[in-house]
Amino acid sequence: MPRKILVTSALPYANAALHLGHIMEAVQTDIWVRFQRMRGHDCIYCCAEDAHGTPIMIRAQQEGISPETLIARTAEQHRRDYAGFLIGFDQFHSTHSPENVRFTHEIYATLRERGYIARRAVRQAYDQKAGMFLPDRYVRGTCPRCKSPDQYGDSCEVCGSTYTPADLIDPISTVTQTTPVWRESDHLFFNLGAFETMLREYVAGGSLQPAVRAKLAEWFEAGLQDWDISRDAPYFGIEIADAPGKFFYVWFDAPIGYIASFEAWRAAHAASFDDYWKSESASELYHFIGKDISYFHTLFWPAVLHGADLRRPSGVFAHGFLTINGQKMSKSRGTFITAQRYLERLSPEPLRYYYAAKLGSGIEDIDFSLDDFVARTNSDLVGKLVNIASRCAGFIQRGGGRLAAALPEPGLYREFAAAGEHIAALYEAREYPTAMREIMELADRANRYIDQHKPWSLVRDAARADDVRAIATQGLNLFRVLMSYLAPVLPHMATAAGKFLGCGFDEWSAVGVALLDRPIARYQPLATRLDPEAVAALIEPPPAGATGAATGAAMSADTATPGSAAVAGAATIGIDDFARLDLRVARVTRAELVEAPTSCCA
Repeated sequence: MPRKILVTSALPYANAALHLGHIMEAVQTDIWVRFQRMRGHDCIYCCAEDAHGTPIMIRAQQEGISPETLIARTAEQHRRDYAGFLIGFDQFHSTHSPENVRFTHEIYATLRERGYIARRAVRQAYDQKAGMFLPDRYVRGTCPRCKSPDQYGDSCEVCGSTYTPADLIDPISTVTQTTPVWRESDHLFFNLGAFETMLREYVAGGSLQPAVRAKLAEWFEAGLQDWDISRDAPYFGIEIADAPGKFFYVWFDAPIGYIASFEAWRAAHAASFDDYWKSESASELYHFIGKDISYFHTLFWPAVLHGADLRRPSGVFAHGFLTINGQKMSKSRGTFITAQRYLERLSPEPLRYYYAAKLGSGIEDIDFSLDDFVARTNSDLVGKLVNIASRCAGFIQRGGGRLAAALPEPGLYREFAAAGEHIAALYEAREYPTAMREIMELADRANRYIDQHKPWSLVRDAARADDVRAIATQGLNLFRVLMSYLAPVLPHMATAAGKFLGCGFDEWSAVGVALLDRPIARYQPLATRLDPEAVAALIEPPPAGATGAATGAAMSADTATPGSAAVAGAATIGIDDFARLDLRVARVTRAELVEAPTSCCA
C-alpha cells in the first residue's frame, strides 16, 4: 500500500557556506526520498535554514550588515549548492519565517499551560567587554570531568559529558577572549524529566539506531535535566511573548522549523496538517541528522512534540562525520572542501555514488579518500555500468536502430529483475553500500555476458546480424535494470539513459517487462572518467608565503601526538594513519612452486 512519508534533513546554519559534510547528509536523504517515490509512495522532503542564534548576530555585526541580510544571502548560496548536487527538496524554508514564529509561540503556550515550563534564576556567563550574556558554546575551557582543554561550555568532545559553563575550569569568552563574570538572570526551563517514562518507551520502540539507544541509556542513567529554552537580549531570534527581553533558544525553535517548512509546502498543496503532525498512524516522519545532534532530536524534540499533542518521529537516522583523506576537514590543511569548490571542478553524480557506496545505516564516520574516489568512479560507473550501454548501443544502430523482438536469454533478465526486491530492502534500510556492491556484481555479470558472446566478432558475418542485435538487446536491457536500481543515486544519468532507451525510471517495478522491438536513440556518453589531477585540485594549496617546512610542521601539530614525528619506524600507528590505507580483497586462484635463483644476481 502507498505510504505517506514526511522526510527532513538537518537544517544548515545560515552563517557559512555548505561543505561536503552537509552534502553527504543531503545526498543520503535525497537518495532515500527518490527511492520511496519510485516505490510509489507519497514522500515529501522538507528542509529549512537554521536562521537564529548568537553566531549569526555576531557574524552580521562583524560584516556591518543586518542579520536578515546575512541569512538571506546565505540561503541563496545554500539553495544554489543543494541544487548543484541534485537535492530535490519539496520545500526549503527558513526558521526566520512567519510560520515558524507562529508554531513556536503556539507550542510554547501549550507547554506552559500544561505546567511543563518553569521560571527560575540562573548564574550565567557574562562578557563585560562585549556587554552580553554568553551562549554555552561561546564559553570554552577545560572539561570538569576528563580535564581535556579547549572544550565547549555545554559538552566535552573528548568524553561526551554534558555540563554548564559554570562547571568549566578556566573559562574564556570566545567573543573577546576575556574571562567572563557570572551574573544572575531569570530563564525559562522545559521540564524534560516529566517525559522520562514516555521517552524510555519511545527509545525502546526500535525507532532509533542501536548506537544511539546505547548513548541515550547513559543520559537516562545520569538523569534527565530541565532544559533552558530562553536566552537574554541581545539575541537574534523569536522573542518570548510573556517574557520581554527574552528570546527562544535556537535549539527550541529550530526543530519547529521542520513543521514550519511543511506548513509552507502544505499551503500550496492539498495536504492535511493533522495527518502528518498529529497522527502517528496516518503518516510516517523521519529525520536524517548528524550524530552530534542526536541528543536534541531523540530526547528534547520528541518530548516537546508529545507535550504539545503532536506526533513523535517514526525514526531518527543519525550518521557519522566526514573525513578527508583520513583526517578531519581543516582549513589549514586545505581539506575544508566547500560544496561550491567541488561543483566548480567536478560533476555531482560521482560524489553522490561515492557517498552511497560508503555511507550505510550506522553512525560510523566515513572517509572521502580522493584516490579511492577516482578509482571507484572510473571502475564502477565508467568501466562497469556505462560500459554496457556504450558497447551495445553501436550494434543496435548498425542493425537499424531497433531492439530485437526477443531476448536470447530471458532467464538472465528475469534474474536481474528479480533482484529488485532485495535491493529495495537495502535502500529502505539505508544499507546503500551493500546495495551498490550488489548492483555492481550484476554489472559484472552483464559485462561477462557480452564478453562471452563477443558481438564484435559476430558482426563480421552478415548472416549473424540478428544474433548480434539480440545480444546487444540483452545487454541494453540488463543495463536498463541496473540504471533503474541506481536512479535514486544518479538521477541525471537516469534521465539521460531514459532518453536514449525511450523509457522512464520513475517506477521501481517497471523493469518487470523488458524493452523489445522498439527504436532507441543514438547513444551519447553518460559518464566520463575522472581526471586524478582535477580531483586532487579539490585540496586547496597552503596559504601564500607558507614554506614547505612550515606547512609540514603545522600538519604534524594538527595530526600527531607530541614527539611522534621523531619516531621513525614506530611499531604502532594512529587511527588517522590506518584510515589512509587502501585495503582490498583478492582471491587466490592458483599457487605454483617457484624455483629459487642460483645466485644473488640471477
